[in-house]
Amino acid sequence: MFTGIVSDLGKLRSLSGSDILRLEIETSYDLDTVDIGASVCCSGACLTVVEKGGDWFAFEASRETLSKTTMGRWQVGTQINMERALKVGDELGGHLVSGHVDGVGQVVHKEKDGESWRFRFEAPEELSRFIASKGSVVVDGVSLTVNEVEGNVFGVNIIPHTMAVTTFSALEEGTEVNLEIDMLARYVKRLLEKDPS
Repeated sequence: MFTGIVSDLGKLRSLSGSDILRLEIETSYDLDTVDIGASVCCSGACLTVVEKGGDWFAFEASRETLSKTTMGRWQVGTQINMERALKVGDELGGHLVSGHVDGVGQVVHKEKDGESWRFRFEAPEELSRFIASKGSVVVDGVSLTVNEVEGNVFGVNIIPHTMAVTTFSALEEGTEVNLEIDMLARYVKRLLEKDPS
């Protein structure tokens, strides 16, 4: 479980494999406090630490993860929004985030708005109906408040601090991003599905 508050900006240092993709990510975390088997949210996707070195840790991603995220398009040097798992008693600064990416969206507009930035993202149709104005959404692991929704497109405002400590400064129109809908919306969706029997 996570909060969508990025605490490190990692960098992909190597990747290998095809059926199972192995990713090694440079980090500024104190790795003495990160156990093998720990969960880390990597640009929205919860991954398990399988190995670690002095300033890097390694993860493995399955075909399912690659099919639901942008991870298969990452390259050496790609920057990654990172967050360690929430501990009981930690401050919940964003909202409850599972790290289970629901689908891939795309930046359709980016513009400066005073000292902040306004972004508009297009979500897959099957997710867009679960994104609501003033609700929460996770974009590349960042907890955000939705400003407005028009069809499959939703808008957010990014403050200077968030631009400085996340990958948002590098996003451009056409960039794909990992999306996670609000956890409550996910369960409402399931409850509203018709019983196939």
